Amino acid sequence: MGYKDLKFQKDSIFLVTGAAGFIGSNLVEAILDLGYKVKGLDNFSTGKRENIDLFTQNQNFKFIEGDIRELATCLDACDGVNFVLHQAAWGSVPRSIEMPLVYDEINIKGTLNMLEAARQKGVSKFVYASSSSVYGDEPSLPKKEGIEGGLLSPYALTKKTNEEYANLYTKLYGLDTYGLRYFNVFGRRQDPNGAYAAVIPKFIKQLLNSERPTINGDGRQSRDFTYIENVIEANLKACKGSHEVAGQAFNIAYGGREFLIDIYKFLCESLDKSVEPIFGDERKGDIKHSNADITKAKEELGYSPDWCFAKGINEAIEWYKNNL
Repeated sequence: MGYKDLKFQKDSIFLVTGAAGFIGSNLVEAILDLGYKVKGLDNFSTGKRENIDLFTQNQNFKFIEGDIRELATCLDACDGVNFVLHQAAWGSVPRSIEMPLVYDEINIKGTLNMLEAARQKGVSKFVYASSSSVYGDEPSLPKKEGIEGGLLSPYALTKKTNEEYANLYTKLYGLDTYGLRYFNVFGRRQDPNGAYAAVIPKFIKQLLNSERPTINGDGRQSRDFTYIENVIEANLKACKGSHEVAGQAFNIAYGGREFLIDIYKFLCESLDKSVEPIFGDERKGDIKHSNADITKAKEELGYSPDWCFAKGINEAIEWYKNNL
């Protein structure tokens, strides 16, 4: 079962932080479509106003422009809320290596503010975005919770710290927290622009413009690319999670493995382009291979992803064709 048949109390209120971002805006849209009330919080440091404009006419949506680095803002946002879906963060491994202090402020202190606000306001469930980057240099595949290696970037450190704080908030204060270790999420509204853009939207945009994309390394790195619909399902299923599994982190992926060079060739074929890529240097801090064991999320959260990579990438291509 996906998420569209899930039922919550009819007066439930969800708070989505990072609501103007790629994942956040998709969560807002899905929850509103299910008929529940949503508060959105964002400061537009990476999110886009046009993503919020999609929902401003919906009477079930309330938006707060604010920063998770301010506790008062977090307390205001959590007031009256049943479920927090905390997506606000700065992504990008390379940028975190360049700007570690900013990552500490936003990703660690901001998340701690949200946890504390949720505790003080009596929130029922606190679901937050973690990352596959926490596996670091652990070489074994598939990646399994509890078998992590040495961290490779400040970004990874922020996500691991979030998991430790969330676990403490469950143990010490009884706040049910659920960490979702996302594996390379992609899909509609993911930003193709900028130096730190994710690879799939960036490749699609460049190919549509007949530009030569740069592949970092030899293209033989592999990823468990995860379509946005699976991530929406995971967040909403976690809101139904039992207290017994609170305080833990869960791999959220499809459980597949795609090589970057193969994806590039597929995109060229799908877009009817014949463009030779440029092969650049490997990126510092990147994990070479990533593939998730999703058994724990299936067994303990009822996670059952419907969207394989092939199904998701075709939907994404069509969206970018119509929206770029």
